Amino acid sequence: MGIGLVDPILPKISSELGATPSQAMLLFTSYLIITGVAMFFTSWVSSRIGVKKTLLIGLALIVIFAALAGSSSTVNMIIGFRAGWGLGNALFISTALATIVGAASGGVDSAIMLYEAALGVGIAVGPLVGGVLGTISWRGPFFGTAVLMAIGLIAILVLLGQTPQNAGAARVKITAPLAALRHKGILTLGLVALFYNFGFFTLLAYSPFPLNDAATALWGPDKFGAIQLGLVFFGWGICLAFTSVFVAQRLARRIGRRNTIYLAMACLAVIEVIMALKIDTFVVITVCVIVGGLFLGVMNTVMTESVMEVSDLPRAVASSTYSGIRFLGGAIAPAVAGPISTHISAGAPFYFGAGAFVVGMIVLTLGRKHLAHIDRPDELDELEEAELLTAADS
Repeated sequence: MGIGLVDPILPKISSELGATPSQAMLLFTSYLIITGVAMFFTSWVSSRIGVKKTLLIGLALIVIFAALAGSSSTVNMIIGFRAGWGLGNALFISTALATIVGAASGGVDSAIMLYEAALGVGIAVGPLVGGVLGTISWRGPFFGTAVLMAIGLIAILVLLGQTPQNAGAARVKITAPLAALRHKGILTLGLVALFYNFGFFTLLAYSPFPLNDAATALWGPDKFGAIQLGLVFFGWGICLAFTSVFVAQRLARRIGRRNTIYLAMACLAVIEVIMALKIDTFVVITVCVIVGGLFLGVMNTVMTESVMEVSDLPRAVASSTYSGIRFLGGAIAPAVAGPISTHISAGAPFYFGAGAFVVGMIVLTLGRKHLAHIDRPDELDELEEAELLTAADS
């Protein structure tokens, strides 16, 4: 929920704090770049202090820095506090994914579907809550995030007991996630995710500004506020949640994971080209944002499944490496979108986003031989069964 909570208030922050759209979008960049860099070290941290402590520290950092962001008086202060928020986010996200996959009894795919279901619901509801709180003040969503993360912290304290990772798992070297890049499958999926997340966060972070401008041109100022923007991204999030849970795995079984990734990225590229061409048309931008959620949901689930199964590396290490690369891609997008929208055109960021999706498809093609086995579920089931038998024997 915290990811989308801030999205509806970006134009409001820009106007009330006298910030340019480029400065407002740096709220995503500072958050994501720290998240991305820190992700490479989360498996090392969790293997030393335990999964539960890592999750709790991550959530505590988010609570503190979200509250500080809500108490800020300048956009630069918010940007700085969002960086601290990103550190907490890194400790939580990759650790949570590895914990769920390791603890669930229904297999990797079922565990990932659980994870994506929770993520999807949160992403859907977040912008709506952010829009409601944003009508009160731009500070509301930040304090709202602090409260939500505090609830999550209490839930982990009360509900999460000993996990396999807590109960004596081998320590991970600090260089393990970087060394994991030598695995060609991890590297290929990481680079695909980098370009995918560039396009993803171009849509997520930049879209509120052309939406706001198009609505103002259509209805006049003050007719399209945080709640209306929140409703648009609520629709986007509902689509993302639906396909991530009910469509992604079915589609991947039918046409294969790699073909599913090609299809989703091609459709997203087309959507962002349409957005670039119709940048002044409110209805087109709105529909494209919402429909884009359908393909983003498919990508999120299929990419997560693929990276969890592409190697025999510990899942915490694979998750850290993959997450680190993809969040760096997300961090670059808002930093690029603002300047090129100012110096080239309002539609230019979406052309860049579409181009990133195309480059991701090219990377997937170049590395296809390293990903061949992710489309052979029977072989994966046998490998997983062998892992379980080995673990039982030891």
